[in-house]
Amino acid sequence: MNQFQNYTGAVESSFSTDTTRKFLLNVYNWMAMGLAITGVIAYGISKSSFVETLYTNSFLLIGIVILQLLVVVGLTFAINKIPAGVAIGGFFLYSALTGITMSAIFLIYTNTSIASTFFICAGMFGAVSAFGYLTKMDLSKFGTFLFMALIGLIIASVVNMFLKSTMMNYIISYAGVIIFVGLTAYDTQKIKRMSQSADADTEQGKKSAVFGSLMLYLDFINMFMFLLRLFGDRK
Repeated sequence: MNQFQNYTGAVESSFSTDTTRKFLLNVYNWMAMGLAITGVIAYGISKSSFVETLYTNSFLLIGIVILQLLVVVGLTFAINKIPAGVAIGGFFLYSALTGITMSAIFLIYTNTSIASTFFICAGMFGAVSAFGYLTKMDLSKFGTFLFMALIGLIIASVVNMFLKSTMMNYIISYAGVIIFVGLTAYDTQKIKRMSQSADADTEQGKKSAVFGSLMLYLDFINMFMFLLRLFGDRK
């Protein structure tokens, strides 16, 4: 009972101000909308004739991937220079482009395994995000390690595109889940600190909330994809 009371007290103190609550509500609402856009577009395209055009035209697919990278890099580095409305639109555009490139999962994996993996990912994400928000441990000291591990993961993934090693694919997938679990906790704590100094009603506060939603969106999508590679049932 004492542990439950301490946990409840921690939650209440964490959401002690209306400003903090509103900021976090914006972050998670925009993240949820981004995921919804991605899911709807991915499923819709997988059922259309465009999916065949997309994956038989390498120039089109590469062009969309490059556009994705340009949008996310632009949002990351120009977030303080663009209006909040443009930042929100850019985030939703990135979500839509991700939906296009993710449409292939509905051709590779069964709908049941995609749905079950999504709910597993959602449960993991929620638990880890709650930990990142409530823990008194300073997670910023893990930031450099997580970033370097992410770079290593990207390099290993590129190398395995040529090696096509099944064992290495499993290792990369497990490592990917672990890394994005850590990044979810790390990013959540960073967003918590942002919420304590950002006013959700101001232009800067809205842009900070968009940036926070983008971070968590990327953590969720990548965690989901690595889990799907591990546990998804192929058609």
